[in-house]
Amino acid sequence: MRELPPGPGMESDILDALEALGYTGALLEEEALNKAAENGLSSPEFFELCIWLGSQIKSLCNMEESITATDGVKDIESFQLEISGFLREMACPYSSLISGDIKDRLREKEDCLKLLLFLSTELQALKILHSKKTKGSHMEKHNEIIQEVQAICDALGLPNSSSSGIPPLLTSVEQKIKDILSKVKNNHVGKSLLTKPLNSDQVERLEKINDALCSEYECRRRMLMKRLDVTVQSFGWSDRAKVKTDEIARIYQPKRYALSPKSTITLAHLLAAREDLSKIIRTSSGSTREKTACAINKVLMGRVPDRGGRPTEIEPPPPEMPPWQKRQEGGGRGGWGGGGGGRGNWGGGGGRGGGGGGGFRGGGRGGGGFQGGRGGYGGRGGYGDPYGGRGGGGYRRY
Repeated sequence: MRELPPGPGMESDILDALEALGYTGALLEEEALNKAAENGLSSPEFFELCIWLGSQIKSLCNMEESITATDGVKDIESFQLEISGFLREMACPYSSLISGDIKDRLREKEDCLKLLLFLSTELQALKILHSKKTKGSHMEKHNEIIQEVQAICDALGLPNSSSSGIPPLLTSVEQKIKDILSKVKNNHVGKSLLTKPLNSDQVERLEKINDALCSEYECRRRMLMKRLDVTVQSFGWSDRAKVKTDEIARIYQPKRYALSPKSTITLAHLLAAREDLSKIIRTSSGSTREKTACAINKVLMGRVPDRGGRPTEIEPPPPEMPPWQKRQEGGGRGGWGGGGGGRGNWGGGGGRGGGGGGGFRGGGRGGGGFQGGRGGYGGRGGYGDPYGGRGGGGYRRY
């Protein structure tokens, strides 16, 4: 940040700012201010003014650093550390106040005046912003009330005169409502759904319930609106609709943007509810059906093809190979208690896990574990160990 050059009338600017801020200390005279700035931190008045400005600034903005006072004589070095951290957090543009040796930062009169000028002008800016924010919130709430009252006046046909104030308008509204009710039957409006007045605790609980319901229905509305967008978008995929994209958008977009996901139901709707709202009418009853019937209800759908997808009709996958064993080619494979071996050749060996191979014209026959036995010359193979042992030799036939 660029350092601001000190002006010749720095003392006058500081005094004007302190007076506007409501400071009532001993440094409201130029001579006293110059003397305190020359003495620096050794001046109790300068010390107290820095603490006052720092506390006022901290009360208006959320700051971590602060300039505090303690009982008795305060350590000057720790006070300088607090001021340095405070100025750094506020992004002070005066480099002489936040850099260099900390013991030399407030020795000069000009540096002390810079500190007071920066703190006082920052406090002025914070007060202006805080005042605008508070005034804006009050005006916003006031304008909302005026808009509601004007809407009531428009509905009742009363002249809009917001300059006269809200109380006279409410009096006119009350008188107009009494005149209208005197011209209708006694049960025209109906009795209120709530028979007892609500206290402040009940109103607060109802507001929380309404907030939860509004949040839930907002989620549902957003989902329905997204489904509407996707459905309308799918209509535009056909060849006939692609040439009418602009026409579809011109018709659809105004209606779409008129839909809001936010709920407009408030506690006022509950207070205005009548007894007839509690009556539950079936949607298929005669009187209701007369207003909801349309030509599409008379169209019957034909038999649609079965697309399947039922979990109970899905066949399980075939069994897979055990993870500890590879698939073997040739003479069969044995499991625990394995299968039969292949036909032997001249002393041929049996397959892994199968029976042993026999000799010439001798078929190997073996139990199979993980490894079957090997056959003898021209004889039958020995029975293999069912738990993976190798079979013994066969006997020779004469």
